[in-house]
Amino acid sequence: MSYVSRAYISAGATDSPALHIPDGFLSVWMALLCWAAAVLLLAIAVRRSRGELVERQIPLMGVMAAFIFAAQMINFPVAGGTSGHLLGGALAAIALGPWAGMLVMTSVIGVQALLFQDGGLVVMGANILNMGLLTTLIGYGLFQTVAGQRREVRLAVAGIAAWLSVIAGALATSLQLWLSGTTALRIVVPAMVGIHALIGIGEALITVAALAFILQTRPDILEVHSQTRGGRGWVIAGAIMALVVVLLAPLASANPDGLERVAMDLGFIQQGMASPYQILPDYTLPLMNETALSTILAGAIGVMVVAGLTVMVVRLLRRPARATS
Repeated sequence: MSYVSRAYISAGATDSPALHIPDGFLSVWMALLCWAAAVLLLAIAVRRSRGELVERQIPLMGVMAAFIFAAQMINFPVAGGTSGHLLGGALAAIALGPWAGMLVMTSVIGVQALLFQDGGLVVMGANILNMGLLTTLIGYGLFQTVAGQRREVRLAVAGIAAWLSVIAGALATSLQLWLSGTTALRIVVPAMVGIHALIGIGEALITVAALAFILQTRPDILEVHSQTRGGRGWVIAGAIMALVVVLLAPLASANPDGLERVAMDLGFIQQGMASPYQILPDYTLPLMNETALSTILAGAIGVMVVAGLTVMVVRLLRRPARATS
């Protein structure tokens, strides 16, 4: 759920928003097991997406990836000096469908780890599984139970699904930490679930607000995912929204987020390993000081990279299906 930044590992404090699990928190065998589960689910997602995606849906996937990436940069404060941030898996799955949502979340988490050193490389499979795959499955599955119901019911269930997706990610992380021998199950589960129950409220509010906007402007997107018609104006508006969110990134809470707070309180924070290389660490440009402008520019780069990568990957995935047909 949360990445322990280089600053936390070395000094016990940070001024930047933190995400994902770092290398060192999980055992090697647990990391490999999570990779296997993530690859299996992604293989299913790739296979199903080839038959369901239409050309005009692809730009919307890029916009959704850009928005989720930007929104994850903004940590909001919760109780006890802790902060949280959007995961976005439920939102992506409800708006795009579960398989497209998985691909979007994988692109976001991959770019964060590889370009911004946000999350470990060895444990990236766990981060993808916890934050990207479990959240999309739960979000979409619960939302589909009220398909065809009135708008208020659908939004209420979407909020519950988003909240539960955060709890599921927290529980999965807790189990992985316990099975890795990092901490005791009876200690880590109450700590993780307690904090993420509060963080999940923010997730639910953001998800409901985004879906309410979509229902107001383009309700057809939520009706039949395979027939989504992504107009150019909608895509441009979504891209602008993502960039606006990036502009707000310097205002993010500097408090440690869920897993960081638990790791500090339970005493395993020092097990986190910093990335062996740096490109845009802590969402800043290396040639600039850690200023608001540096964060904004780094975020803008991330938005463009994750959107472009998502569109490119999805287009490549559709080629074999087109050739076969």
